[in-house]
Amino acid sequence: MSQKQYLKMLEREIQKINHQIDLKILRGENYAKEARDHKLLLKKVRYNSRKSFLKNLTEKLFPRFLKFQF
Repeated sequence: MSQKQYLKMLEREIQKINHQIDLKILRGENYAKEARDHKLLLKKVRYNSRKSFLKNLTEKLFPRFLKFQF
């Protein structure tokens, strides 16, 4: 599974949990378990997105035409 596919799957899971949380809030039920799951998934998304962010940042700071070829 590629990183892009993994992030997409995490986003879908977050949307499902958000929906469950919304329904529980409307019903006045406790949603602590879902909130923990949501927090964990967000942490995973941030961790995997940070790698992409750093890669993009380095490419912007050091474009190809400035790299030396040996």
